[in-house]
Formats: sequence, C-alpha cells, structure tokens
Amino acid sequence: MAGRRVGIFGGTFDPVHIGHLIIAEEARVRLALDTVVWVPARISPHKLCDMPAPASHRLRMVELAVVTNDGFEVSTMEIEREGPSYTVDTLQAYRDALGLEAEMFFLMGMDSLEAFPRWRAPERILELCRLVVAGRPGHEVDLAGVERQIPGFRARTDVLDAVDIGIASTDLRARLRAGLPIRYQVPAEVEAYIAREGLYVSAREPQPEGSAPR
Repeated sequence: MAGRRVGIFGGTFDPVHIGHLIIAEEARVRLALDTVVWVPARISPHKLCDMPAPASHRLRMVELAVVTNDGFEVSTMEIEREGPSYTVDTLQAYRDALGLEAEMFFLMGMDSLEAFPRWRAPERILELCRLVVAGRPGHEVDLAGVERQIPGFRARTDVLDAVDIGIASTDLRARLRAGLPIRYQVPAEVEAYIAREGLYVSAREPQPEGSAPR
C-alpha cells in the first residue's frame, strides 16, 4: 500500500449528514486521495451534555451514507479500541499499516481546529499527517495563534474551502427532538434508519462506550 494518498476523516457523526459527505468528497477529489477512511469515534468527553447515539448506530449510519462511493471506506478502529481513543493513536496505527511512503491527510472542521492545541500530542499528529481543515460559516480561527502554540502548524496544514451548506449534527438532533423533518439534510437511507431505530427523540443518558478525547 506504499505510496497511497489516504484521507482519515474522524468524528462522532451523530448523525452523519450531507455536509460531511460534501467535505469528504471535495477533499478526495481536490487532494487526489486514493481513499477517504471514515473513523467514527467513541463518546467524546467534550460532548457529555448531549450524549451521542450508541456507537453501533453511528457506525451503521456512516456505512449507509458512504456505501455508494467507491472512494470511501469505514473503519471501526476507534469504536473497537479499549480505553480512551486518541487521534494520535489512530494515525500512528494507520502509519504503521500503510508504511512510511504513504501520504496521510487528517480531515477536520474549522470548529475542531480551535481545540487542536489541547489534543494529545498535536506535534506528533503533524508529523504523522497533513491537516486538512474544512471551512465552516461562523467559525473563524486565529491560525497565527495556533502556529504560536504549535510551531510548524501552518506548513503542515491545508485549508479546504469546500462547499458548506451550514448543516450541523447538533441542529439535526434538535430538529428531531422537536419533531421537525431532516429530509434532504441527511442521506435518505440515514433518515430512514433514524426513524426506524427511534434515535434522537429525546436527550440520551450517558452510554457505557468509553471516551474519545481527540
């Protein structure tokens, strides 16, 4: 697998929506990636006020969303890993599997970039891959400030001005709890799965799935 260009797209995907798919496809095409690997995360300690759907459901929704795109694949690495699941560990595992000649790109939203200096081993993350940051309306990050905290950050980061239609998983969960439609904001298969499983109809209690600090 040496020499491949691989995108790693991590997130809770709670639920996965059209915006996620647009970002992943834009990155795949514009960066000439051989594949984009979607890596659903375990529960994040930063989201305890609004607990994610169980990992099995979030994984299945991602699988349904990407099944028609041969340039996408889904990994269960973080969901299956015991204990806290850190991004740096996931990237190291992919580096070990792909070899040193492969180029890795970690896809993230501009909103996630704000917390990046507080992630575990951000300097090591930048050694393992290039960051690909997708712009998001209403989220401006002081890139120079991040550079001051993590010298060399700018040289290892690409800002992707992807098409952003302003959909957020938080808003979708709120709409579902309010009984409002999410049609056209998520793939039809995901919409049907959410309805069939009765997801997001009320605030969830904490799930015993571990945690996923980034």
